[in-house]
Amino acid sequence: MYRPIFYCLSILLLLPLPSQAAPAITCHCFRDRAYDASRPALADPYFLATTQNSFFAALFNVDKKTIMMKKQSGYSADDLWVAYRVASGSGLTAEALLAALGKKGSWKEVVVPMGLPAKSLGERFAAEIAAGASSARLATGIVDDELVRHRLLGAQELAVLRKEWASNQEVILAALIASKSGRPAIGIYRDVKKGSKSWGAFLDRAKVQPSGMPSEFAALLK
Repeated sequence: MYRPIFYCLSILLLLPLPSQAAPAITCHCFRDRAYDASRPALADPYFLATTQNSFFAALFNVDKKTIMMKKQSGYSADDLWVAYRVASGSGLTAEALLAALGKKGSWKEVVVPMGLPAKSLGERFAAEIAAGASSARLATGIVDDELVRHRLLGAQELAVLRKEWASNQEVILAALIASKSGRPAIGIYRDVKKGSKSWGAFLDRAKVQPSGMPSEFAALLK
């Protein structure tokens, strides 16, 4: 069993926020972080969050704690996806892009004036930014592109998951469990949604521990 770790307050006190547009501070602490067969869904919110963080960290080669700290300081997961994707194609830092977003208010206003080649961002992603797509839509596109590009999910199965309203966290976790168990991701998702299984139960059966997720994704993304 994993013991709860309560360190949000110390992180928040140590973390400097951008002076121009500090986001509202929120805490993404989780009291329940271990699978308990007697209450199988209790830690599912933590499993969903830490899986997304682990995938993100492996994808962008950033420390997982850095992502957690940014979320705890108030940045949304959606804006972090966009900031790191743009940073990877522009040479700018995610921090500079997030600060610019705070001043300008939209990713379109931040990115379009930079005149980056669409190829450096990805044609679809660049087109959606130019069209003024929301952070949520942009983040969904990034997650989908990366899952398909790294062959963690097929495009058709992913499309079905999205039609059934699977969130970014859910498609990432379903993809991880599918890769470890050999079961179709859509079947895993449907079992969880109808309540016959929990995310924690699937992880437990696949012998995937939260602490091992960064290395799991690092291996899958090679």
